[in-house]
Amino acid sequence: MPKVTKPANVKGDYLVDYEEKVFEDVKAAPGEKALVTFHTVAFEGSIGFVNLLQATRLLRKGFETSVLLYGPGVTLGVQRGFPRLGDEAFPGHQNFNNQITKFMAEGGKVYACRFALQALYGQGEGALIEGIRPISPLDVLDIVLIHKKVGAVILDTWTL
Repeated sequence: MPKVTKPANVKGDYLVDYEEKVFEDVKAAPGEKALVTFHTVAFEGSIGFVNLLQATRLLRKGFETSVLLYGPGVTLGVQRGFPRLGDEAFPGHQNFNNQITKFMAEGGKVYACRFALQALYGQGEGALIEGIRPISPLDVLDIVLIHKKVGAVILDTWTL
């Protein structure tokens, strides 16, 4: 058997060069827009949370950024908690709520499909995090088309 001679990693070690940035730091030109769509279920993987972080990063780069929650994506925008709404039942339980709230506080807009809320998940508009704008299912395609017409950055978030 080969003998391992390298010392074990310890807290505080660096395993990669986290300071090197390969590409230029792109900023939005005035009026540039971004749209991040979510057709993913809360807690069914990391992509929902990761792209909420990306939406916040786009906003901070100067893009007028909107988030679209449709289909199972509306589950990212509902109030949650246990035993009461707002309580964190386990570490990270409020990640979606906290990130969406932070995103909106910094000027981002969040829209949620009314059809998905009621027909798919049995929720009403009152279940949404304060500040999320409910929209008609007919608006889901139009918000995407509006952003495409102006050449916006669009990130589509899907899980199956």
